[in-house]
Amino acid sequence: MDLPLSEITLRKYEKPYQENKRELVRKICLSLGILQPGDKRDIIVDIFFVLINARKEKKELTSEEIKDKATEERKKANLEIKGVAESNIRRQLKRLRDLMIIEKNNNLYRLSEFEALSIIFEEKINNFLLPSITSRIKEYLSVLEE
Repeated sequence: MDLPLSEITLRKYEKPYQENKRELVRKICLSLGILQPGDKRDIIVDIFFVLINARKEKKELTSEEIKDKATEERKKANLEIKGVAESNIRRQLKRLRDLMIIEKNNNLYRLSEFEALSIIFEEKINNFLLPSITSRIKEYLSVLEE
């Protein structure tokens, strides 16, 4: 069985216009492949939104706090309260950790080093993850061309 060492999906959407914050976070999740187009199970948007808001106060959160705040966000947006099981919250947090967007320390979660998302994207994804993936693809291409 072929298991990837790392993977990323990137999508390009129209330029951002005046949209509400949750919709902007949703577009970021779609753009980074964290959320699939048309996916109704979008609790990851609320989880990410909660962590973005916690960054402003430099506050680290437990998975339980994230669950509670994500549930509140869904209620505010008049969305169904789905996907808030503790096991699913932890699974979604792991997905964000795998992309190096968030980090976990002593069971507390935060955006990586409380950095701005643009810096996290540049340093962790654009400068680290993408070059490692494209470099490996080039190795496969070279071996094939020999």
